Amino acid sequence: MGLIGESLASQFKRFDRDASFQAQVKKLEKIGSKPSGVHDLKEIIEQGYDPLHAAYIVMQNHTSVFAEKISILGELKAYYDIAESAEDEYMPSAPPMSPLTSSYFTCWAFFDLQFGPDKETIGTCYLDLAEQAKFYPDSVHIMELMQNSRMGIYEHCGIQDGRVLLQDIVTQDEHLCYVPTGYSGKKGQCWYVRILPPINEYFDYSVVFNTPYILTGESKEDWLSFIKRARAGSADGDISYYDFMKYGLDINYWNEFVFMAYLNHQSDAIFLKGIPDVTESMPHGDLKRKEPSQPVRRDRSKVSRNKKRRK
Repeated sequence: MGLIGESLASQFKRFDRDASFQAQVKKLEKIGSKPSGVHDLKEIIEQGYDPLHAAYIVMQNHTSVFAEKISILGELKAYYDIAESAEDEYMPSAPPMSPLTSSYFTCWAFFDLQFGPDKETIGTCYLDLAEQAKFYPDSVHIMELMQNSRMGIYEHCGIQDGRVLLQDIVTQDEHLCYVPTGYSGKKGQCWYVRILPPINEYFDYSVVFNTPYILTGESKEDWLSFIKRARAGSADGDISYYDFMKYGLDINYWNEFVFMAYLNHQSDAIFLKGIPDVTESMPHGDLKRKEPSQPVRRDRSKVSRNKKRRK
C-alpha cells in the first residue's frame, strides 16, 4: 500500500469516530453500489454491448465516479494537477477533435498515471480502499485486471471465429480479441492497443478497449529495434517492457506519441505513422514538446488542418 492509499484508508476508518470528517467521506460510502447516472451491467448488455466489454465499461464508469469523489481530498492534488494539465493539452475526445480518444485517455489517467512518492494511481487507491469501503468483490477483481493492464504493440495474426488474433511483438503472447468498434484490420498490421483479459472462465476471449491505433509506415522489426534502444537508454537503465509500455519514459510519453503520430482516421480505427524517437518520421513531429516531463501549450492549427484535409 502506498502512502497516499494508506492515508485515504486511514481517513476512511475515522468515519464512525469523527463527525467533522463525515461530510468529506460520506460520498464515498456507497461507491461500491451503482453510482447515479451510471448504467448497470444488465442495462448495458440489453443495449447490445458484448458482455465482457460491458463489464469493463461499468468498471470504467465506477472508476470515474470514484476519482471524482476522492478529488475533495488533499492527497489527490498532485494527481489532478498532472491529469488536468494533460487534459487541457491533448483535449481527449476522438478525431477530428483529438487523436487521443476518451477510452485511451481515461485508462491512462486512471491506471497508468503515477503520482506521489510511491508512484500510485487512481486504480491502486481504489484497491487500497476496497476493504474499508466494502467494494464488491467482483468490482475489485475487475479493477485489478484494469490496473494491471497496459498499452502494447501487437501484430495482427488473422481472424478466428469473427475475432482478431493479436500477438504481442515482444512477449509473443497471443490474444483472441473482440474489437468493439468493428474494425477487423489486415493480417500483418501492427496495432497499438490496450487489451483487457477475460474476467472469468465463462469468457474465452479478450477485448480491445480503445479504438484501435493502427501503426503504418514502419515494420514490426522497426518497432522491435525502437523498443530495444528506448528501454536500454532509459534513465533507470533497461526499463522492463511492461513498465515502458505502461508508463513510458516520462509522464506524457505515449500521449505525446499519439498526438504527433496522427495520420488519418475512419469511424472504427485511427492511423498513426512514425517512431517516437525519430521526430521527423511523425506527421506532427515538429510540434514535439520542449520539455519531456510536462505538456506545453502549442499551436494546434496545423494538426487541425491536416485532420480536416484527411477526413
